[in-house]
Amino acid sequence: MKVYIVGAGPGDKELITLKALKLIKEADVIVYDDLIDKEILKEAKKDAELIYVGKRKGKHSFKQEEINRILVKKAKEGKKVVRLKGGDPFIFGRGGEEILELKKNNIPYEVVPGVSSAIAVPEVVGIPLTHRGVAKSVTITTGHEKEGEKKIDYSKFVADTLVILMAITNLENIVKELMKSRGEDEPIAIILKGFTKEQRVIKGTLKDIVEKAKDIEPPGIIVVGKVVNVLEGE
Repeated sequence: MKVYIVGAGPGDKELITLKALKLIKEADVIVYDDLIDKEILKEAKKDAELIYVGKRKGKHSFKQEEINRILVKKAKEGKKVVRLKGGDPFIFGRGGEEILELKKNNIPYEVVPGVSSAIAVPEVVGIPLTHRGVAKSVTITTGHEKEGEKKIDYSKFVADTLVILMAITNLENIVKELMKSRGEDEPIAIILKGFTKEQRVIKGTLKDIVEKAKDIEPPGIIVVGKVVNVLEGE
């Protein structure tokens, strides 16, 4: 019995690691998220048990406690379990929470890193998060704020480039906060549904992005900083 906490990459099956693919082919149970390329699951054994535990707005969401229980239960049945997560397990993937539960139940585990969408999605649309003479620092944060938790003060992030995940529904508030420190002319890009056929990029400034993006829906990634336009010059 063992649980593998595996990053599936940013949504393109060709960007999954060789180790991750090997484990998928060998697994008895695959517990998988929503934002993965479902083609990857075709690599599983014919008798592998596939358990969907995706979390999406407007759909039934599995609570983290439920997912933890599934991992523990399947491992205690003597199964080789792959917990397949979009992107990287530790970049807002709650991999750490799952590991704490496995440790509490004395279940062996292994982490297999994945390519994070926070880096890969901007790259694929021509936005380098760092660039000589333009940006030498990056902050990755979340745009998802839970009720009862301390509000994120986006105006205090001082890195040259700011990447915000899970931020589409909170866009207006984020932009308002960023304008306090970065000014209304700061470049911003929103990348929607990266690595899918519906991939779309909206660019603007903090002044006009809310109007430009008024009809968008998640999932999406926000990038703020001069790197947004750095590859558009000659």
